[in-house]
Amino acid sequence: MPNSNIFYIGLLGVGAIALLIFMAIFARYFGLWIQCKMTRAGISFVNLVMMSIRKVNPTTIVRSKIMAVQSGLTDNYNISTRALEAHYLAGGNVPNVIRALVAAHRAGIDMDWQVAQAIDLAGRDVLDAVRTSVYPKVIDCPDPRKSAGTLDAVAADGIQLKARARVTVRTNIKQLIGGATEETVIARVGQGIVQAIGSTPSYKTVLENPDRISQTVLNQGLEAQTAFEIVSIDIADIDVGDNIGARLQADQAEADMRVAQARAEQRRAFAAAREQEMVARTTENRAAVVLAEAEVPMSIAKAFRENKLGLLDYYELKNVQADTSMRTAIAGVGDEVAPNAKR
Repeated sequence: MPNSNIFYIGLLGVGAIALLIFMAIFARYFGLWIQCKMTRAGISFVNLVMMSIRKVNPTTIVRSKIMAVQSGLTDNYNISTRALEAHYLAGGNVPNVIRALVAAHRAGIDMDWQVAQAIDLAGRDVLDAVRTSVYPKVIDCPDPRKSAGTLDAVAADGIQLKARARVTVRTNIKQLIGGATEETVIARVGQGIVQAIGSTPSYKTVLENPDRISQTVLNQGLEAQTAFEIVSIDIADIDVGDNIGARLQADQAEADMRVAQARAEQRRAFAAAREQEMVARTTENRAAVVLAEAEVPMSIAKAFRENKLGLLDYYELKNVQADTSMRTAIAGVGDEVAPNAKR
């Protein structure tokens, strides 16, 4: 008898514990289950418990499913509870995807559940993409968060223009996956504006009609392979900068002057070297004359020894030399006396 009492008491304890566990589980999921029943979300009590076992937040799934049912998404798209759980386990933002689908459905944008999942799992904010598609946003070019400057370009006449543009874009849902981001759009628009200003004959043309630049850039198809569609490009501000052409011409003239000076210095150095070379050659020739004159007595002595020169011939040669020296001396004195005689 005592053993049977212990058995019944143990059985009663186990039952009480099981009842407490059931009550705790029921209390935890009862509110969510009531919401599912009232909104016809189609999620059973067992599914709510199994979500917790599968490490899925049941509150997130229930609210997302209720949002989809109440907005009529389940009538157009196959959004099952298992699909919501799979997207949650894949790291997606389930409520954000449902909100994006609701906004797209109300705005008449063609985007289904699969596309929304892919965009969200790709790391893009799908809700912001839908909002941008409905309400286009404005992008400043250049980006003020990265640069406080302007787009500097030089017209064909050499005048620098500093411009700032505002680009109105809306999201292209079809190219959102794999499409380039805002940075690419800003870079392409900046390049197009610089190119358009550079091809303008005069800066006055740009100042008179800035819309010509924006239309030229807009017609270049800059949104290709990007996640956006460019609605308009507006020149917000444009200022006149420096005269780059005149500065370049001045720099070129200074460079040409330096080149001319260098060439003149080169020619002067060459002339000086040539002059020194001529002086050296003159000195060398004089030395050769002196050497030749030094050999004259030796030649006369040799002629005497070989009986090729007689004594009378020698005296006649000396007379000729003396006469030549006298004439040279007289000529030198005459040059000095002549000016005195004129006085």
